[in-house]
Amino acid sequence: MLRAIPDFMNRDRVSRIDARLRDIMAADRVAIPLAIESGSRAWGFPSPDSDYDCRFIFVRSPDDYLSLFHKRDVIETPLEGDLDVNGWDVAKAIKLLLKGNAVVIEWLTSPITYFADEWFRSEFLSLARQVVVRERVARHYLHLGERQRHAYFSDDKQVKLKKLFYALRPAAALRWLRQRPREAVAPMHFPTLMSECDPPAEVRAIVAELTAKKAITNELGSDFLPPAVAAFIDSEFDVARTVFDGDTRDLPAAASVAADAFFREVLTRFETFPRNLTKA
Repeated sequence: MLRAIPDFMNRDRVSRIDARLRDIMAADRVAIPLAIESGSRAWGFPSPDSDYDCRFIFVRSPDDYLSLFHKRDVIETPLEGDLDVNGWDVAKAIKLLLKGNAVVIEWLTSPITYFADEWFRSEFLSLARQVVVRERVARHYLHLGERQRHAYFSDDKQVKLKKLFYALRPAAALRWLRQRPREAVAPMHFPTLMSECDPPAEVRAIVAELTAKKAITNELGSDFLPPAVAAFIDSEFDVARTVFDGDTRDLPAAASVAADAFFREVLTRFETFPRNLTKA
């Protein structure tokens, strides 16, 4: 069983998340082989008032998957203060992975783990590296980044500086992928991502300053978009539109076979109720 909780995480919040996950397993009769932190704390640029965004992958019993009357493929719990706890069915997660949804990859590589079955995380990440089409992952980041750019930033008006991170992260991921033609799994942790994608020195300095400020204040305030940051974001999006021009091909048959095999093995390992986190 894997667990990685940094010292800066509030112990009370972590305990309440652990309790909520146990309640979900009992009430919904599911196994949860992976539960991680997915928000700004895991990305590496939290504010003092950042939410706790716990995300998990759950597994139902084999009979549930064989039923004509399928149960929901998400489990959502009510927001409670700064606690946000929601999860996806493993089948949903696998299918989204095959479509290039980078969220699943980020969950599998999150540096903050409430608990994880070692086999599940390792094999799911291995499947990702085997079947993910990097062009699809890149298009995910491009669409995400462009949406943030258009929604929050205007070059001639002041913008909320903390929103910069939500366009910077996709831009850095696209740069990282472009520099590594054989890779499809970019780091989730933003400081690691920025270091490995080697951005211009001015951008690196601005991001480091904003990250340090964001860690100690609830509001960075508003200012004009730094020209160096705007140029970096727009340049990476422009290049990505050419380098990653989409991939409309059907998935190779081998990818579907591998995904099915992993899904069946997951059901075998987590078939027993009470829904154990691991199977001996």
